[in-house]
Amino acid sequence: MKINVQVKTRSKKEGIEKLSEVEYVVRVNTPPVDGKANKRVLEILADYFNRPPSTINLVRGAKSKLKVFEIPDN
Repeated sequence: MKINVQVKTRSKKEGIEKLSEVEYVVRVNTPPVDGKANKRVLEILADYFNRPPSTINLVRGAKSKLKVFEIPDN
């Protein structure tokens, strides 16, 4: 399944907010430097969906706040 993620960096609290079945807001406290925020978003999504981080792929938006991730179905 593909999901749309809006990333909010440098947040005081980290977490994930589900807006719909395919739209999420992920807050991370890391800055968007050298892919650190993308890595942290991936870790949060892996924990939320109970999947290994290596199975989740960033499809689009590596340098954008709006990203598309592909998460494998069971």
